[in-house]
Amino acid sequence: MGKSGSTLSSREKKKKIYCANCIHCKVSAEPTGGGYLLRVRCAAGKWRKKMGAEKLYRLSTVMRRVMTECEAYEPMGDEEEFLRELKKTLPVQDDPYEISS
Repeated sequence: MGKSGSTLSSREKKKKIYCANCIHCKVSAEPTGGGYLLRVRCAAGKWRKKMGAEKLYRLSTVMRRVMTECEAYEPMGDEEEFLRELKKTLPVQDDPYEISS
């Protein structure tokens, strides 16, 4: 017997919340030996490591950050349109930036 709309589990029914579309998703610069790397962080503090330290993610992977629920989520606009445009502009890899003097 196949799955129908009425037999979906509660996990399958929950809508994904894309962190990239949240007002709390911020880009920050992480210093390196003579420059910096762009990282993404949650200003609401929802991304934490097991020991409690803040978790930072590479800018190129922000589209993969999803949650099923988040009380701090505040969308920045139409999710589908925003994510489509973001996907076009995100870097494919982690590019280091140098500080010029």
